[in-house]
Amino acid sequence: MQLPVSLRDRIAGSDRPLFGGWVCSGSPVMAEIMAGSGLDWLLIDMEHGPVGLGEVQGMLQAAAAYPVTTVVRVPANDAVWIKQVLDLGAQTIMVPMVSTAAEAEAAVAHASYPPRGHRGVGNALARSGRWNRIDDYLQDAVAHTAVIVQIETAEGVENAQAIAAVDGVDGVFVGPSDLAASMGLIGQQTHPDVVAAVRRAFEGARAAGTPVGVNAFDPAAARGYADAGARFVLVGADVSLVARGSERLAETFIREADETRRTSY
Repeated sequence: MQLPVSLRDRIAGSDRPLFGGWVCSGSPVMAEIMAGSGLDWLLIDMEHGPVGLGEVQGMLQAAAAYPVTTVVRVPANDAVWIKQVLDLGAQTIMVPMVSTAAEAEAAVAHASYPPRGHRGVGNALARSGRWNRIDDYLQDAVAHTAVIVQIETAEGVENAQAIAAVDGVDGVFVGPSDLAASMGLIGQQTHPDVVAAVRRAFEGARAAGTPVGVNAFDPAAARGYADAGARFVLVGADVSLVARGSERLAETFIREADETRRTSY
């Protein structure tokens, strides 16, 4: 029995940037719809969505039938959350709000078995090791899992190279929304100063030899970041697609519908 490839390995095997979508709704049906869309990867989001452990497992199972790589963003850089999400069978986790190399080291330790870290051993009881059907899961755990850390602050941008150089960090993902907020530009993800900061983070990560990604719902911004070296990009979300699509229906059929143009995430 083989486990799905991690995002780290999917990136390494691709000669182009990988484009993905968020699943924020908590719905395994929505996860399956997104998984079958042709996108390269999905981010199941526990940080900002109504997503608990049961929902994560259901969404991972729903997506497993499709050739898409799944990533789970944990709510925080926390040993318990990371252990539980990995035991649910996530091959790749994303850890939010990492601003220093020490915080990146903590994330790697949370995701690693001893002696490298302190992840609790429960694979025989969990989906991670397919209930003890994956031979040598414990010994080969590094090959089975990947850790992506998320830079979302001005401090993180300045520390990007040190963060990316931490042993066990498999990728760096830049979040322009919180980065803009930390710069006093909340809601202005495509402000020139924010874009410049994102690109500085790219330069730091790439100097360390670590793949870098970014969130960019604006198509022009997404393409610009891909051209600047982003190897994995999030370009939409299930809830946003439904919200904007339903608004277009209302605009088409109801004269009094709200025609406000809302900013991209």
